[in-house]
Amino acid sequence: QNQRSLRHLRTACERAKRMLSTSTQVDIEVDSLFDGIDFKSYMPRDRFQYLILDYLKKCIKLVEKVVRDAGVSKSDVDEVVLVGG
Repeated sequence: QNQRSLRHLRTACERAKRMLSTSTQVDIEVDSLFDGIDFKSYMPRDRFQYLILDYLKKCIKLVEKVVRDAGVSKSDVDEVVLVGG
């Protein structure tokens, strides 16, 4: 039961993460998450970005390293697209 509940919550959170790429806010809802109790939460994009700030900083450092290793300047890069989970 707990593993199933966690899987449902994780799926809802992954969906919310993707939606925040194009929306400024998202509702996270899981019916009957545990013992028949529904879960509902609201997440604005700025709060999400605050929560993942450490991960974003690590990504920025990695991108800067890639640019440096490639021998190009930051001004030569128009866009960076990060993919994955």
